[in-house]
Amino acid sequence: MAGSAGSLSAVRAYLTGGTGFVGEWLLRHLSDEGDTAIAPGPEVDVTVPALIAADLKQATPDVVYHLAALTHVGQSWREPAETFRVNAVGTLNLLEAAAACDVPPVVVLISSAEVYGPAPDTETLDERAELRPVTPYAVSKVAAEFLGLQAYLGRGLRVVRARAFNHVGPGQVDDFVVAALARRMVEAELRKGGEVKVGNLTASRDFTDVRDVVRAYRLLALYGAAGEAYNVCSGRAISIADLASQMAGMLSCEVSFVTDPELFRPVEVPVLVGDSSKLVAATGWQPTIALAKTLSDVLEYWRGRLA
Repeated sequence: MAGSAGSLSAVRAYLTGGTGFVGEWLLRHLSDEGDTAIAPGPEVDVTVPALIAADLKQATPDVVYHLAALTHVGQSWREPAETFRVNAVGTLNLLEAAAACDVPPVVVLISSAEVYGPAPDTETLDERAELRPVTPYAVSKVAAEFLGLQAYLGRGLRVVRARAFNHVGPGQVDDFVVAALARRMVEAELRKGGEVKVGNLTASRDFTDVRDVVRAYRLLALYGAAGEAYNVCSGRAISIADLASQMAGMLSCEVSFVTDPELFRPVEVPVLVGDSSKLVAATGWQPTIALAKTLSDVLEYWRGRLA
């Protein structure tokens, strides 16, 4: 388990947020690996301490993957208090519940690269980089991380923090850039071409397929060092403009991009790219799915949804 050499033997896992995009892919991966995975229903709300405490105690997991969160950056500007309540206070409740278990589990806290904020365009971020959150969402994730660190330092709870950079794949809702672009492009494809509305295409991001990301989470549960943070990323940045161009080339028609100011964020981090060498050294993880494959699969997903 975390903090030791461990083995890839089956474990009993508990997922908050198991019905979400990443949670469903993680459940599938855990099942493939022979783990027993428990994902409570929406009635087990992490913002209600008694509910999460009772359910977690009954589940007796070896590992908790804490994915439950409000994850949309734009929503966090509109609802900063609710974002903080769910993401930070919800994490506190989960950690308290884990510490109260008869045998406290390893807790893998799913954080975000948004905690780093803006960095020089040439900087590849490792885990030693300064945390400079510029959005309410990022602040909530910094708070959640430090609650995890305090639980480790103050209580000895085995907490591993996973700082996920942008992860994409089939099934993601269109609140996020790749899924949103894919949906609009497929809608244009069904019209035999035309305009596709876009937001800021100049930003660059580090994209990893969700199917690779969930592999990293399981490996961190087994081999990650308690108290540490690990970037989960590809180590390569691509501009949204290049990404959109690649996707357009996979369509059966011609499309044109039209900038829509309504799709811009209040604050945009220009470049966000990570260094995953710490994760690789601890677990041997490497991404295996090419970005072109991911984009193709996302387009196929939306064709299935919209056809």
